[in-house]
This record gives sequence, structure tokens and C-alpha cells, in this order.
Amino acid sequence: MTASGPTAPDLAGASAARPLLCIETSCDDTSAAVVAGREVLSSIVSSQNELHAQFGGVVPEVASRRHTELVNDVVAEAMSAARVGWDDLGGVATTQGPGLIGALLVGLAAAKAIAYRRRLPLIPVNHIQGHIAANYALGVEAPFVCLVASGGHTLLAVVEEGVAYRVAARTMDDAAGEAFDKGARLLGLGYPGGRELDQLAVRGDPRYVRFPRAVPRSRDFSFSGLKTALLYDLRGRDDAEVEGHRADIAASYQAAIVGQLVEKTVACAAGDGLRRVAIAGGVAANSALRAALAARCTADGLQLSLPPLSLCTDNAGMIGLAAAFLPALPWPEYLGLDAFASDAEAKAARPAVRRPRPSR
Repeated sequence: MTASGPTAPDLAGASAARPLLCIETSCDDTSAAVVAGREVLSSIVSSQNELHAQFGGVVPEVASRRHTELVNDVVAEAMSAARVGWDDLGGVATTQGPGLIGALLVGLAAAKAIAYRRRLPLIPVNHIQGHIAANYALGVEAPFVCLVASGGHTLLAVVEEGVAYRVAARTMDDAAGEAFDKGARLLGLGYPGGRELDQLAVRGDPRYVRFPRAVPRSRDFSFSGLKTALLYDLRGRDDAEVEGHRADIAASYQAAIVGQLVEKTVACAAGDGLRRVAIAGGVAANSALRAALAARCTADGLQLSLPPLSLCTDNAGMIGLAAAFLPALPWPEYLGLDAFASDAEAKAARPAVRRPRPSR
């Protein structure tokens, strides 16, 4: 909190009493939502999947330009869907990072402009905290272990209160979502790869290929070796064999990713003495992961939170749910706020603290 602004609890309480307009543009989805406390009044997501499909992945410059074209219309649609007027808002929340820096800057600029024009406070939100907070829409209470898995992140967060967490484990190399997308490309599937692989794997035998489960003695994750194993497995088969068993190979590859995620999540909960488990991020929409983790938690007597699919992928609703736990920056001190691409840059992205001038 800046030296001249009100305390975090005062602003957080005021924001919770009135709806927040929330904006999320960290990657390739342009999203806006209106959130009041733990209720998502509206959540609009404009996907760029078709735009990036021709490239086989997200092109940062293309994504940023498209955000610029869409953000005003998406915000207007979210306000209309929530039946909320500008005078009803208690503040604006937006993703500050991590993510694609150009994409983040579009959302941050839009949030600043709206908040400044309306003389509203602004709440910058860490994207990871947003994913974790998606579980609060289900009434979950801390403490709990949250598996955060997406195309850019894979970690185990021990959530101690609100959206404050410590990292208990992280990936040593690639993220789980990246492994899904790379596997999909190797199997000749379309974009987005994770969803395509999930749909194909439903028809396959997960025992067809025994892929390696990496670093079994560590809490951390590793998927780089698994991707290599898939590459060499496909190289060892002729085209007819791959075509005839594509679903089986996909199911086996998916099972290796899911098995590692489930085992390490449950082990983390046991190691920290926690009985609540949650998942978050785009990979949390994977049907095999949801089913496997649900079965394991039931067997071990753990409470499991499975956010709806609409709150798993990037969306502004989760940003608003996280904002309820975070301090707001008062008008107009957030104008110097910057976005950050990685958590390592987060501290430098905060606005400078205004210190009172010495009296003469």
C-alpha cells in the first residue's frame, strides 16, 4: 500500500461491498467480468483460438493487437450482462502479470483509463492468484493445496489464507499444458492441442504405451523427458501403426501427465497435513485429470474443489474473485503501475511510493 493511501482493509472492504469491473488479457483471451464478493455476475470471454490456429500457437504480437480491438466491446458486454451501470462500480481489477507483456499492457491500460475516468480505486491481480481464487466461487475455505496447471505454469500452492500462498513444488522444466500441446502437435492434432488430445484420448487405451513417470522421489514436476519419450515412440512406429493406434498413444501419454499431477498433489496434501485439495488453470479442464483426482481424493478421504470449466481457462471472473482479498490502489496513484511478464519482475512493476515532501 502506498504511504498516502488508505489501509488495505478499508479499500478491500469498500470494493467487496460494491461490484468490481474486472479485465483479463494475459494471453490470447480477451475477458471482462463483473464480480461482487464471491459472486460472478457476468463473465465474457472472447477467444482468439481461430486466429492463432493457423500458426499452431499463440503469436504475442497478434494477440496484443486483437486485445486492442476487442477490449472495449467485451467490457461493455460484461457490464450489460451484469445489469450494472458505471455509477454502481466500487473499483476496477485487472491482471498485472505474469503473462505476455504486450497483451497485459492492453488490459492494464484499459483498466487504468476506466478507473481514472470514474475516480475509482484499482486492484492489480497476480494471474496465479486469480486461478487459485476461482475455487472460492465454490465456497472453499483455506487452508488447502491447489494444483495450478496451465500452458505456462505448473506448481503446487499451499494456500494459507485468501490468495496468499507458498509454493510447495513447481515444474523443473516444462509446464503440464505445454506438454499436452507439444504432444498434440507430435500426434498431428489441431489447435488448441490440449483439448484436442483430451478428446482423442477418451477413445484410447491408457495402458497401450508405458511412458515414464519423472522424478518420483521429488515433490517437483518434470515433463520434458515425457515429451521426448513420445517423440521416440512415434519415430519407432510406421505411419499405419500410428494411425491405427493414435487414440491409444494419446491416452497413454495423457495418463502419464495426469498420473504425475495426481500423485504429487495428493502427496503434498498428506505432507502438509491438509484435507482440502483444489485445482486451477487451463489443464484443470482436462477430463482425465478431473476424474482421476476426484477418484483419488475420494479414496483418501480428501475434500476436492473442481471449478467449473468456465473458471479454469483464463477469465476475468477469477481476477475479480482474487481482488476481494487484495489491497486496492487509490485514485490516481495507480497511473504509474506497470505490467510484468514473470514473477521475478513483479516487484519492479509496482508504482513508486509517494513520500511526503519535507516541510520548509
